[in-house]
Amino acid sequence: MIKAKKSLGQNFLVDENILKRIVDISEIQDRSVLEIGPGTGNLTSFILKKNPKKFFVVEKDKDLVLGLRKKFRDFLVIINEDILDIDEKKFSKEKLIVFGNLPYNISTEILCKWILNLDNDEFWFESLILMFQKEVADRIIANVNTSNYGRLSILAKWKLDIVRICNIKPSCFFPKPKIESSLLLFKPKKNFFKIDNPRNIELVTRSFFNHRRKMIKKPFNQLFNGKSYIQKKLKLNLNLRPQNLSLDTYYNLIKEYEKLSG
Repeated sequence: MIKAKKSLGQNFLVDENILKRIVDISEIQDRSVLEIGPGTGNLTSFILKKNPKKFFVVEKDKDLVLGLRKKFRDFLVIINEDILDIDEKKFSKEKLIVFGNLPYNISTEILCKWILNLDNDEFWFESLILMFQKEVADRIIANVNTSNYGRLSILAKWKLDIVRICNIKPSCFFPKPKIESSLLLFKPKKNFFKIDNPRNIELVTRSFFNHRRKMIKKPFNQLFNGKSYIQKKLKLNLNLRPQNLSLDTYYNLIKEYEKLSG
């Protein structure tokens, strides 16, 4: 029997009702599919029943890879690597439907990597159907003027529309995690704010949210050298706190920062 490895953040989804619900979210038949962290292949089996055209899985654990190869033989392409080291654009010329019960310890790192590496007008995926720790999901989908709204919300919503499909109880996994999980669906936006260097999203939002309970006056002046014309142009109230600024306000701030530093 395969034992989950805490070092890899492994919790295997075993509830068949949830597994079926996941594969029913998107049309899989004759499409190219990528699964991140298939583990023991529970979700993999349900995906195969939907007859994908091509099926790639990325699994870091060598022991699990041996089990997957024995169980599924030639029905899928198994990549025994760390997802953080892979260029996903090389898998397929077709856009991928991506499934992932992401390891809790690197879930935000995976998502941020994918967003930051997106080409301006080209997405390598059609949709992302991903599992997160619930409190992380709450931060991803948070709206302005809420306590969970922050850097992750602003980055995730830049190019993606996001919907929470459902919350999932610990009893649906083996071993049972101590926390609840959430399943999120991400789809590319047709129109999004043009930013020259996505890394500037991290730079600007980090500056503002480093002191999220304080007014934005100090980080604004640090980033823009007190240039009042930017404040007037964006109609900024410098007495507000970071969580009070809308997505568009942040994207406009980032654009102004790029103009100054460009």
